[in-house]
Amino acid sequence: MKTTVLSLAFGIFLTIFVGVVHARDDGRYSQSPLKAWFDGLRSGKGLCCSDADGFAVSDPDWESNNGHYRVRVDNEWIDVPDDAVIAEPNRSGRTMVWPVRGSLGISIRCFMPGSMT
Repeated sequence: MKTTVLSLAFGIFLTIFVGVVHARDDGRYSQSPLKAWFDGLRSGKGLCCSDADGFAVSDPDWESNNGHYRVRVDNEWIDVPDDAVIAEPNRSGRTMVWPVRGSLGISIRCFMPGSMT
């Protein structure tokens, strides 16, 4: 019985972990002068990975209200946790988001607001 419970718990953990870990770096941005900067970006949740893991967000797909952000990912509005906001200046100028898709839905690992012009 104890072995079955442990096996079940391990299976659930593995399913969640595999759903969360999906980082990729396919070399598309290897020649970008901002690659090293993107690779070092971090929020309070940790490293954002790289530009290849995040994507640019158009102005209608994010908003700010009272110092908090929300962003539309896969047609769903998601509140950005305060610790997911990148605190350093945005050198790319584009609003970027690094979503994590897991078994519990989408969460935001990193968010970097743009100029909203």
